[in-house]
Amino acid sequence: MNLLFFGTPDFASSSLERLVRSRHTVVGVVTQPDRPKGRGRKLAPSPVKSVAQKHGLAVFQPEKASAPEFVKTLRAVGPDLAVVVAYGEILKRAILDLPKHGAVNLHTSLLPKYRGGSPIQAAILNGDTLTGVTTIQMDEGMDTGNILLQEEVAITEDDTAGTLHDKLAEVGARLLIETVDQLEAGTITPKPQNHELATYTRLIKKEDGVIDWNQTSGQVHNFVRAMNPWPLAHTRDGKYRIWMTSAPSKHKVGAQAGTVVQADDTGLVIAALDGTIRIERLQAAGGKLMSAPEFLRGHTIRIGEKL
Repeated sequence: MNLLFFGTPDFASSSLERLVRSRHTVVGVVTQPDRPKGRGRKLAPSPVKSVAQKHGLAVFQPEKASAPEFVKTLRAVGPDLAVVVAYGEILKRAILDLPKHGAVNLHTSLLPKYRGGSPIQAAILNGDTLTGVTTIQMDEGMDTGNILLQEEVAITEDDTAGTLHDKLAEVGARLLIETVDQLEAGTITPKPQNHELATYTRLIKKEDGVIDWNQTSGQVHNFVRAMNPWPLAHTRDGKYRIWMTSAPSKHKVGAQAGTVVQADDTGLVIAALDGTIRIERLQAAGGKLMSAPEFLRGHTIRIGEKL
């Protein structure tokens, strides 16, 4: 089939790479316009644009994909199917109806659970041990279309949003190819979602990374994992960024939540609501990422101090 690909971030580039290597033909790639990036704020292409250019694919970067003049441009491309992976804009009916076989979307949860902008982080925050990817027939709602295929992915105790992202990108790209193959063969049966079971997530913002120590040690541990690699869990004053914690302890220490109860060569331990949490890797604002013992050799954090 002739595919029109919509996508922008690194997660979507994995799917585009797999589609390019498939027996299908990518006739065009739609991605967000180049945006300022880094300290110099120079315009930079999206990861998807970089992959598309590497393979010599036609690239389109509209400010609004559903603008009438751009819809005319896409109509001339003549796609059989639109494939959408983290594009960054909710597509309207004019786009969804343009390809002969409509549009499919790859989503990083087992829908209808965790619709919306941060399903990977939500699964870790909630302490889930299982998530997955879903392909759906797109409609104009947010992740509300009929389910095509799903595949489960385990979440380990050490998974961060970053490591889980990479797992789901690999599994999702493979599931996407299978979905396109089955749609072409007519062997797939769409299944309506149970909307009563739907849960929603919102996009994570930088300010969402502030640690609330007045939670259980398990919740703090999950929070640190979910905020890694962005926006990173950090103390309220922004002084410390916490990259990694170890499995929490429910041994109560009689200290207020957020209080340092150990700071020596063996590590850094903070009181939580029901026990303690051990900090494994952290950095000072603008500083180097270090293990806790290494960090404490060059920074003073005292027992009894509140973070």
